[in-house]
Amino acid sequence: MKKRTKVLAAILCLTLFAGMAMGSGSSGETKDVASSDGSETTADSSTNDGAESSSSKADVSIDESVIVDQDGIKIIATEYVSDSIMGDGIKLLVENNSDKDYTVGCDALIVNDYMITDLFVSEIAAGKKANETMYLSSSSLSAAGIENVGKIEMYFHAYDSEMNYLFKNVYTELHTSEFDNMDTTPNDAGIELYNENGIKIVGKTVDEDSFWGTAILLYTENTSGKNVGISVDDMSINGFMMSPFFSTTVYDGKKSIDEITVFSSDLEANGIESIEDVELKFHIYDADSYSTIADSDTITFTAE
Repeated sequence: MKKRTKVLAAILCLTLFAGMAMGSGSSGETKDVASSDGSETTADSSTNDGAESSSSKADVSIDESVIVDQDGIKIIATEYVSDSIMGDGIKLLVENNSDKDYTVGCDALIVNDYMITDLFVSEIAAGKKANETMYLSSSSLSAAGIENVGKIEMYFHAYDSEMNYLFKNVYTELHTSEFDNMDTTPNDAGIELYNENGIKIVGKTVDEDSFWGTAILLYTENTSGKNVGISVDDMSINGFMMSPFFSTTVYDGKKSIDEITVFSSDLEANGIESIEDVELKFHIYDADSYSTIADSDTITFTAE
């Protein structure tokens, strides 16, 4: 169990770094994604940018409640908390009333209908309890324009030391004291790059001085009737092939803000100092069966 704990800790650290990197570490000017004909944004006067609001953040609370009671595993949401470093979170009391040790984690975490980075995992010995906190990535909330958390959806799983699942995708939903006041306006200003098969992808900004190199910010909306995964193929910048990092899962009826990361090493190796022309294809697949839904034609855009 100790070895597995170290592996899980390493994975969490990498996930935390990726989440914190979104929108951070930039000292340079962020450019807008523009279409190849020079237009810079789509007409969308209702977009919520969140960060521009001058209103103060509301005090958020929840009522204590049992959110999972399955096969001997009980999870109780006890309190909504805010940490100056980790951000907002939900305090959880996790009980293992079975006769085996289990690791409890989250398949998906969704806040105000946006997919959010999940950092929760807890190893619970048989017959024991643990106080844990499920943090809601502050960078993910900010990127989505979420100031007041109103609705939190979670899909839990539990597995033993041999990776045999006790259960998967156990759904629960929490409403906070701000449920009636939460803003659900899509943060979708930008250039529409793809809109087929119930999947809409919007290019928002290009940050040439992000944490890892260059970050291209995307908004994705899924009304396809399926949970989908999206990746990027055949990406080039200024005519040079790149090896970007991008993979996202968006549940049906949900939205997501994600970054395509282009590493500094790739740009430097090709002598690229400024992003001018970008070409790529989106690969869209069923997140449950991994079968292909669509492969887009080549999409071209610029940064201005």
